[in-house]
Amino acid sequence: MVKFSKQFEAQIVPEWKEAFVDYWQLKKDINNINLHNNTNKTTSIDNSVFSSIRKLSFFGHYQREHGVIQVHKKLASSASTGDMYQTELLEHFADTDADAEFFARLDLQLNKVNQFYRNKEKEFIERGDSLKRQMEILVELKEVLKQQQRDKCSKEEVSISGLISCENEEESNRGKTEHEQGMENGVENVETPKSDDNGKSIRVQREDGKMRAGLSGQVFTFQGRNLKMKIPLINPSRAFSAISYLVWDDLVSQSSKKIGGERAMLHINKPKLHHAEKMIKGAMIELYKGLGYLKTYRNLNMMAFVKIMKKFDKATNKQVLPIYLKVVETSYFNSSDKVTKLSDEVEEIFIKYFAHEDRRKAMKYLKPTQRQESHGVTFFIGLFAGSFVALLVGYVIMAHIIGMYGPRPDTIYMETVYPVFSMFSLMFLHFFLYGCNTFMWRKARINYSFIFEFKSTKELKYRDVFLICTTSMTVVMGVLFVHLTLVAKGYSYAQVHAIPAFLLLALLLVLVCPFNVVYKSSRYCLLRVIRNIVLSPLYKVVMLDFFMADQLCSQVHMLRDLEYVACYYMTRSYKNQDWDYCRRTKYYSDLAYAVSFLPYYWRAMQCARRWFDEGQTSHLVNLGKYVSAMLAAGAKLAYEKEKSGGWFFIVVVISSGATVYQLYWDFVKDWGLLQPRSKNPWLRDELLLRRKFIYYISMGLNLVLRLAWMQTVLHYKFGKVDHRITNLFLAALEVIRRGQWNFYRLENEHLNNAGKFRAVKTVPLPFHEVDEED
Repeated sequence: MVKFSKQFEAQIVPEWKEAFVDYWQLKKDINNINLHNNTNKTTSIDNSVFSSIRKLSFFGHYQREHGVIQVHKKLASSASTGDMYQTELLEHFADTDADAEFFARLDLQLNKVNQFYRNKEKEFIERGDSLKRQMEILVELKEVLKQQQRDKCSKEEVSISGLISCENEEESNRGKTEHEQGMENGVENVETPKSDDNGKSIRVQREDGKMRAGLSGQVFTFQGRNLKMKIPLINPSRAFSAISYLVWDDLVSQSSKKIGGERAMLHINKPKLHHAEKMIKGAMIELYKGLGYLKTYRNLNMMAFVKIMKKFDKATNKQVLPIYLKVVETSYFNSSDKVTKLSDEVEEIFIKYFAHEDRRKAMKYLKPTQRQESHGVTFFIGLFAGSFVALLVGYVIMAHIIGMYGPRPDTIYMETVYPVFSMFSLMFLHFFLYGCNTFMWRKARINYSFIFEFKSTKELKYRDVFLICTTSMTVVMGVLFVHLTLVAKGYSYAQVHAIPAFLLLALLLVLVCPFNVVYKSSRYCLLRVIRNIVLSPLYKVVMLDFFMADQLCSQVHMLRDLEYVACYYMTRSYKNQDWDYCRRTKYYSDLAYAVSFLPYYWRAMQCARRWFDEGQTSHLVNLGKYVSAMLAAGAKLAYEKEKSGGWFFIVVVISSGATVYQLYWDFVKDWGLLQPRSKNPWLRDELLLRRKFIYYISMGLNLVLRLAWMQTVLHYKFGKVDHRITNLFLAALEVIRRGQWNFYRLENEHLNNAGKFRAVKTVPLPFHEVDEED
């Protein structure tokens, strides 16, 4: 049977861990009581404990035993603070320091749980009330839209308030600071009343057509309140469509004005109303999830109090559990039913408006079922891992026999086939390390799914990642082994030259395959992220985007290999085995500069976009880090071309400065370490790993791996090993460094997020109340 402490730790909400009962510290206090208790325990203790438990009911009343403690309830001075509890030890209680310390801590935990529950309950109720108002407005506008469509069919012109302002509201999904830049359509004042069957009215107030600092407003009135609709412009198409719509609306509104003060025409924008509905739907799903977390919080804490009081009664042979448990049962966090009622209301609203009265369909959104992990996945991981190792060993042995890696290797093979092997090796090594990261994040209780905003039903588990890696690398090694075998048997390159190209083409076809096979949702998510990175800074930057862009910064070698392989086959150099054709052309060397710069450029543009959206200067400082990396990459490329002493000096200076810059950002900003006043020397106050020396080793390893660029400048030769293998090894070290960086980066992100107790996303709502003077 699993111990309650392990069940408790496995089920707690990670971001709310500090708000739960400190069950482990209370157990330590009970152990201290055992040390001070000199009385022998007999089996009668257990019988008395179990008899007292049978007499109580979690939600009922019981007969009070001989009291040994008395819990005083101090009424709250304000509604926000809540009631406070304090336990008094009576005279015939063994009043030791350990007992007093235990009950003082127990009262502290009960007050903490009540306060946190009250605050979160208030927060969710406010969200619920806001969502109800949003639904009222949405339903009303949809009814008006239907009425407008009916009027159009009957060729009656009706002016209503449907077209609302489109603003650029950049708001983080995890509740970060809002930064709104909008573009709204300015037109002249018009009021057009429109009533529905319930007597509610909507009217339009169109402001004077003058732009104020590039912005103008358009407001509609609902139930006596002036409201605006704000649709986030999170992608280029939405921004461009909004701009083009505003221009078109200006032209139409100006041309449709009538002489003599007649009313201008204004119609509901159906696409924006549909997007507003999606925003409200997403907000309801997140609210329902948060209410579920709060129910879990209440139940787990209740069980923790019961278990800890059982242990105390067993250690002291006192009948304390029934007395204190009565207080816990009647305390606010266990007696309040507002969360349950709100949860039922949200469920009813969602079923009615978003699921067409289909409860099963609604539950797929509100309570998505987790994908079951199959033992077959584990079996195939082992099967393909063994196959990959066998093929790799056979490939290395055959290459050594042929002399591919010797001092005089086959130039054509090393220049044409080896880049393909290098590219796939680095790609799937990175992917394998991501699988290791997901495994470690899960073990450390880091909620990476919430941080990356993954859907729980579609995210890749670490077993899925390992299966993709082992399967892909088995296929790659199998193809390369067959190719090398054909070369060893004397087949000419003209006969087998297309095999590596087909391998790369097959990977691309699988990646863009439109059928629902081979993790389609994850593949398309990857393509969307790559699109967002390439088009930076046009897209709003979220955690997954800049996390993936950081991964590309460690894959410059892979991108260079991809550039060469693409050039070799697209220019048809493979027909005459002219492997040096691409390197002789000027555009290839220019493109090499671009490929080396691009990952850092994309990341710098993301920093610029985040600064524009959030206004935090730290993003500009982070941008400087990537600019320094771009300068270092450019200097190294120029040195490889010129090979002069002046460029060597420039490379050393710029690369050293960039390395110091990057190390500082790694340790202090991304990892949150090197805090001089921390209770953990030169680390941080909160650590997820129990062994502190791991952090020191990681910092030292990160420092060493950051200095790997020196080999690309010094070109030190390791015996007779080909320089391409050395470069692959150094590139693999950079990928390993990035894999290590990933764990600590998300650990710091998780701790910062948990410090603000954010467990669900804060979805922006479309309708906002504005002042009349606006």
